[in-house]
Amino acid sequence: MEIVGLNREKVEKISTIKGEDEWVKEFRINSYDNFINSKMPKFGPNINIDFDKIIYYKNDSSDEKIKNNWNDVLKPVRDEFDELGVIESEVHLDGIGVQYESEVIYHNMIKELKDKKVIFTSIEDALKNYPNLVKKYFGKIVSNKENKFAALNSAVFSGGSFIYIPKNTTLDRPLQSYFRINSRNMGQFERTLIIVDDNSSLHYIEGCTAPTYSSSSLHAAVVEIYVGKNSKCRYSTIQNWAPNVYNLVTKRAVVSDFGEMEWIDGNIGSYKTMKYPCCVLKGDNSKGTCVTISVASKDQEQDSGARMIHLGCNTHSNIISKSISQNGGNATYRGKVYIDENALNSDAIVKCDTLILDKYSKSDTIPINSCYNYSSNIEHEATVLKISDDNLFYMMSRGISREKATELIVLGFLDKFRQELPMEYAVELNQLIKRNL
Repeated sequence: MEIVGLNREKVEKISTIKGEDEWVKEFRINSYDNFINSKMPKFGPNINIDFDKIIYYKNDSSDEKIKNNWNDVLKPVRDEFDELGVIESEVHLDGIGVQYESEVIYHNMIKELKDKKVIFTSIEDALKNYPNLVKKYFGKIVSNKENKFAALNSAVFSGGSFIYIPKNTTLDRPLQSYFRINSRNMGQFERTLIIVDDNSSLHYIEGCTAPTYSSSSLHAAVVEIYVGKNSKCRYSTIQNWAPNVYNLVTKRAVVSDFGEMEWIDGNIGSYKTMKYPCCVLKGDNSKGTCVTISVASKDQEQDSGARMIHLGCNTHSNIISKSISQNGGNATYRGKVYIDENALNSDAIVKCDTLILDKYSKSDTIPINSCYNYSSNIEHEATVLKISDDNLFYMMSRGISREKATELIVLGFLDKFRQELPMEYAVELNQLIKRNL
């Protein structure tokens, strides 16, 4: 089944296909109205999408049941994920979900987590099996009026993850979701909702890929995260979209007293990216961290960064942004730090580093830092670098080729980001960087 183009009837059809409750259908229709009445963003890269040509829903399988055994997945699809290394990575995880086009096709979780009452499933299954829990949190952090693409996601969302970590629960290994776009003009609109209850912790990893086509694809996701008291959530993303994909994502977390949220965000591919993970430090003594890398090559615009909103007292945030531009690419840091007048004794640190590899590329740093009380502090540092001819000469004089020397310098520049990843993902990141240099 395939739904191309968008109107109210097609939004209702997606809801009908999924067998949703009336409140979900009404939420979709209201979101569609917001999408129609919203304007395109007035900042960032120029977005030129023909919404009438986008595929808003696609499911090639007549069997809609989510599999928990790879042998039950269609062989061409299974072979595709095997080649990507997704199947092999499962041994390092406590659970994994895999989305292909518009639907989650595979999901599995170790028995120990089920015994701990952890919920890790698709958003569709959560809406059916845990409606009261989902309804309490769904769409509360990211409104369907937030921006045009949050409204679009809210109207046509399909796939994505729902995670609930009960109180006093710690996971030994990460949970992971993997998203794959495999069709021309495909739109993928996953919706992720994560709740980490009090005194608990979670590390969640997200991976994304797509093949290259001449026509553009669209990835417009929404992520909402609740971090309870004394809890911690780490959300790691490595996105290697093809250079024909618009990557337009809204991510936000609300953090309670003594809670901690960490965004580890890598943007390697995509045609144009707009993504600014946000922490709302609502609770006293809460912390937010965002470590990002963006690699922009020919015809690519990576407009990324972070937002830290300090509302509680004694809150702390740290933004580390690493950008690389080459072959005419444009990598931009766009960030916001806001310290409220009631957020006394709070601190924020912003550090932006850019590495420009040639004279055809560019990078901008566009910060908005606002502090509304005298007991708090914001520090901002930005550097723009190029690869030193002296460093290249020194390394080449030791028998290292120019290409290898450049590669080593770039990997060293990104070392802070790689340190935050599990070993197997740090190795994967190294390979992605090498292929993109």
